[in-house]
Amino acid sequence: MTKEENPGQEGLDSIRFLFSANKGIPMDDISRIASGGELSRLMLTLKSLISQKNLLPTIVFDEIDSGVSGDIAGKMGTILQKMGSSMQVLAISHLPQIAGKGKQHYLVYKTESDRSTQSHIRRLSHDERVKEIAKMVSDEKVTDAALSIAKELLQH
Repeated sequence: MTKEENPGQEGLDSIRFLFSANKGIPMDDISRIASGGELSRLMLTLKSLISQKNLLPTIVFDEIDSGVSGDIAGKMGTILQKMGSSMQVLAISHLPQIAGKGKQHYLVYKTESDRSTQSHIRRLSHDERVKEIAKMVSDEKVTDAALSIAKELLQH
């Protein structure tokens, strides 16, 4: 953190966030070296820590899982799930590992007419959740294997 001589639109202080994702690699400006997945994980960590201190009633994550997958997605889902035990967490995600950890699941979708596009949201039943998570793991056709994976993700 450095002080500017004259205050500008962004204040008097200039702050650089330094970051290193790997041992032995020197820290550098986060905007230059962090990947999308690293930024997502870092933001989740920061918001998780801040939410513990500020007693926020609700926190919204819009694709906080961008650039991550597999085991890391599962770990991020667990963090979101733990946060949900003390506050309301709304997470917009395209990852089955995240969607499977939620207490509730809402589908956001759009409809189009000749004149407009409208966004809608609908709470899913358990069976609808299974199908929606299976779609996240599938290609064009939802297979029995995808349905099985979806059911397993919802059990954990």
